[in-house]
Amino acid sequence: MSSARENRLSGLAEQPVLQLLDELDNHITDDEFRSRLKGSLHQLSDLKFALDESSIVALTDRKGKIQYVNDKFCEISQYNRQELIGHDHRIINSGYHGKTFMKTLWETISSGRVWNGEIRNRAKDGSHYWVNTTIVPFLDNDGEPYQYLAVRSEVTKLKRVEAELQTMMTQVMNIQEEERRRISRELHDGIGQSLFSLVIQMDQLLADKPHSGVEALRKQVTDIMEEVRGMAWELRPSVLDDLGVVPAIRTYIENYTRHYGIEVDLECNLRRRLEMNREIAMYRIIQEALTNVAKYADVAEAQVTVEDSQEGTVVTISDQGAGFNVQTAGQGVGLFSMEERARGAGGTLTLSSEPGEGTSITLHLPRGI
Repeated sequence: MSSARENRLSGLAEQPVLQLLDELDNHITDDEFRSRLKGSLHQLSDLKFALDESSIVALTDRKGKIQYVNDKFCEISQYNRQELIGHDHRIINSGYHGKTFMKTLWETISSGRVWNGEIRNRAKDGSHYWVNTTIVPFLDNDGEPYQYLAVRSEVTKLKRVEAELQTMMTQVMNIQEEERRRISRELHDGIGQSLFSLVIQMDQLLADKPHSGVEALRKQVTDIMEEVRGMAWELRPSVLDDLGVVPAIRTYIENYTRHYGIEVDLECNLRRRLEMNREIAMYRIIQEALTNVAKYADVAEAQVTVEDSQEGTVVTISDQGAGFNVQTAGQGVGLFSMEERARGAGGTLTLSSEPGEGTSITLHLPRGI
């Protein structure tokens, strides 16, 4: 075996492969079999070399104790092998991911299934880095994991760009909401009040001398007032700023039912004000989701629940209507907007739907964000 080939067999496969080759040289006399076996082992070493060159690799036992790491793992974590071998991955735990996240990860791989996701780790100097991770369980004859192979690729720059884009999107939405609020106030307090003053003057004229033309004009003005109020409400309901999201949701649902003829069952135990960006996100997501119900669900009823607890606030908008295939439907502008609003408020949005079985959209806003 060449020295270059032997150098490739460092770490994970070095001793077992070299020992096996020595035994083959000493005890096996079938040249053809030995040649094929050596070829397979050499191919395996090439695969390992390619993996080590392209990925961050770690091997742990069933308890999660690190048995092997490649050079890229040491490079990105800033720990040497002696500092890593025998420890578990808590040595690089950044504390970013909660207990539920880690529990789900371990439940997945301990059941023999492959886990894939993004993890934020902490290097020895305290800096953070992101890795796209795939963890593959190795199973024994009883189907139980005895080792776990973790293959990672660094995505720190990508996550940084995503964070910057998210910040930009949040800023754009905040500017949009502020502009909506300004225009809404101008419509309500400016044009709306001017029209209201005009109606009062007409009432005074009619009180002095009734006139059919003035009465018809008064009716036109009051109709315009209603349209202006409706536009102001759609842009940004003043009750949202003045009284909070719950009264705003209740009023929106009342108007929605009158307009679309769809009864909406609202269950809400929220008794406190939230941060304004969260209240806006809740209101806009409910607004967008119910609009989609009116457009596509073909139902007479829908449900909105707002559940507030010590863990956070969960908002669910659901219907038992037409539904759709989430995998093939793609992502529309409405769903994208809802997801961005959820992220901008520090939460997450999940969508569940099946053809003929309705649709459910859930907003999770954890506390402490």
